Amino acid sequence: MLIDTVLFYIFAALVLGGGILTITRRNAVHSAMWLIVSLLGVAGLYLQQQAEFLFAVQIVLYVGGIMVLFLFVIMLVNLDQAARERQFNRHWFVALVAVAAVGAEIGYFIYRGRTGFHIAELGAPIAAPHALGNTEMLADTLFSEYLLPFEIASLLLLVAVVGAVVMAKKRIQ
Repeated sequence: MLIDTVLFYIFAALVLGGGILTITRRNAVHSAMWLIVSLLGVAGLYLQQQAEFLFAVQIVLYVGGIMVLFLFVIMLVNLDQAARERQFNRHWFVALVAVAAVGAEIGYFIYRGRTGFHIAELGAPIAAPHALGNTEMLADTLFSEYLLPFEIASLLLLVAVVGAVVMAKKRIQ
């Protein structure tokens, strides 16, 4: 059990340290590299929770695929021109309202304690939990209870990819 605790703290430190360094680095490539460290820490936490499928997806999809895409975008964007442009606008009032709203929500849940969180009762599983593996249980839940959000997310990703291709094509011509 001691090794589990030590691994948890190592992975948590990777996630938090990588996240902090991701947003504090001035160089976009360095930020992307620290984001990879943070994502690797999340993958380690998944593995520690015996979610092998999510571990593999985290490594292959996010660290391997999405981060390579981020690095290509960083390399294609003209960073010299972006550095000269004004980075922040004057929407401080909107930001303060958002911070106040989030603070009020956190205060509400701290005040209410455990009763502030309503956890829905789970339905009866299709098969015994020990009969299905981790991947089968995830797929069953994803394609039964969360099919509509899954399809909406896939459509949003498709629109984002098509938009990126159209924007890249305009820059090339």
